[in-house]
Amino acid sequence: MASPPRSLSTQRARRLAVSHRPRRVDRPALVERPTFRLVLVWAALVVGCGLLLLNLVRLQIVQAKQLQARAQEQQMLYMRPFTPRRQIIDRTGTVLALDRPVYTLFAHPKLFKEPKPAIAEKLAPLLRRSAADLSKKLDEAETGIRLEYALSESTADQITNLRTDGLELLQSQQRLYPQQEMAAAVLGYVNDDHKGQAGLELSQQKLLERVSKPVQLRRMGDGSLMPDQVPGGFLNLDDWQLQLTLDSRLQRVAIAALQQQVKKFSAKRGAVIVMDVHDGSLLTLAATPSYDPNQYFKYSLDRFKNWALSDLYEPGSTFKPLNVAIALETGSVKPESAFYDEGQIQVGGWPIQNFDYSTSGGRGRITLTEILEYSSNVGMVHVVQQIKPSVYYTWLKRLGIGDPVGIDLPSEATGQFKTQKTFLESAIERATTAFGQGFSLTPIHLAQLHAVLANGGKLVTPHVVRGLFDSKEQPYWQPSLPSPRPVFSKATTQAVLSMMETVVSKGTGKSAQIPGYRIAGKTGTAQKANPNGGYFDHAKITSFVGIFPVEAPRYVVVAVVDEPQGGDAFGSTVAAPVVKAVMEALISLEKMPPSPVEPSAKAVEATGR
Repeated sequence: MASPPRSLSTQRARRLAVSHRPRRVDRPALVERPTFRLVLVWAALVVGCGLLLLNLVRLQIVQAKQLQARAQEQQMLYMRPFTPRRQIIDRTGTVLALDRPVYTLFAHPKLFKEPKPAIAEKLAPLLRRSAADLSKKLDEAETGIRLEYALSESTADQITNLRTDGLELLQSQQRLYPQQEMAAAVLGYVNDDHKGQAGLELSQQKLLERVSKPVQLRRMGDGSLMPDQVPGGFLNLDDWQLQLTLDSRLQRVAIAALQQQVKKFSAKRGAVIVMDVHDGSLLTLAATPSYDPNQYFKYSLDRFKNWALSDLYEPGSTFKPLNVAIALETGSVKPESAFYDEGQIQVGGWPIQNFDYSTSGGRGRITLTEILEYSSNVGMVHVVQQIKPSVYYTWLKRLGIGDPVGIDLPSEATGQFKTQKTFLESAIERATTAFGQGFSLTPIHLAQLHAVLANGGKLVTPHVVRGLFDSKEQPYWQPSLPSPRPVFSKATTQAVLSMMETVVSKGTGKSAQIPGYRIAGKTGTAQKANPNGGYFDHAKITSFVGIFPVEAPRYVVVAVVDEPQGGDAFGSTVAAPVVKAVMEALISLEKMPPSPVEPSAKAVEATGR
């Protein structure tokens, strides 16, 4: 049974009771209390300061040394300054090679404030190019166009004075050879990295290259250098120069005379050597054709070779005086000895004849002097046959046949000579050696051997480096050369020199005569050896050796011309005139007085006979 409904009064009473209950008052949160917030802030500050303190301890104490080193490292600027190579000068002080600042011109057309044709017109006279060519070049790109390189400082200044936006000049160093081709065979050249690639630039790299040590400079906050931190002498360079024994004046004369003969006889190439007979210093070492070391990249590799010391050839008759000296020194013959010249003989089944046999035939009995005077092959074979083969071979080796001379230039070739067994067993080998064939040497070696005859019998070392000298001509370093090695007696060399004088006064070397001066010499015309064996049919090498003055020899002059053309191409016609021109220049440059007139010659002048 359902309960009865509550009365309205009862419900109202309940509502009133509820409405009059006391309400709960909410307390504020802890974090909202001012005191707590203050404590929290202070705690954060204390923790932060503690962390800062710990970090300071770490930075100032724990890592102090490492951080100090890092700071100093950031302040330091490490530099390896560019140090130019030392200059090369000749014996008179003429500059042969030096470093100079040069400039490369770049164009950035997008920065131009003038039309391209207008800028091309301004640059044309300075660059020595047409304005049309430059305008075309400027159309190639918007930036980074290289217009010219290796510009001089004066040209760079003129370009700077144009005050044209979009033109940029970058400085670099360039090795300059003011004499161009004149001494290229000796000097060589350097590449883009400033490293020697040939000649003295290569062999004397250590002397020419200044040592550059890294330096440390301290910077300020703005990056500028602290003045007191620049080390003393930072930009100072020594004034040492590499001085050579060469004489540029004589070198020019030699090249001109050589080029004239090479052109006249359509020859392949030529070389001239002038050497002081007493110390081996070279006044001239010239070759043609040559190259300009300032623009070495335009030439073929064979031009870089100094063939006077890097190529071998058979010396021919210019070696005959050395064989006479060996025969005299060994006592195999005497200065007054005479031999029968048949004009043509057989040795070991091989025919040997004089160069003029077809026109002159045999000369009959002739002396040693006449053998050299007429350049008799047959006569020389008879002379050498008087020497015991083993003794002959030993003497040839004493002269360095088959060995290098030890010159202070790179790429010297080593001569070729038969083995002792072959030489001793083959009569024809000894016979051909008698007139300078069957073995090979370099032109510089031939000059060295004739210096032995000129200086009284001593073997000296050819060289071109005199040493490092300062601007006051005081030596800092000079090469230590081997001591002259005695080979022949003075009596032997004087006898041979006297015989060689008749070659110039009466024999095949008449074209080298200089009035008033006594000159000794020897012509040479040799078949050119084929690398594959035998000899070329129509190729020959002509040469002449001159020694003067005979009364007190000072110089030996050697000229070699390779493959001259024509029926009249001989040592006397091709090479001897070159030697004469060089000796005439030497007389003028050295102010050499005429040779004293001998008593017999004075008598002839007095009687008019």
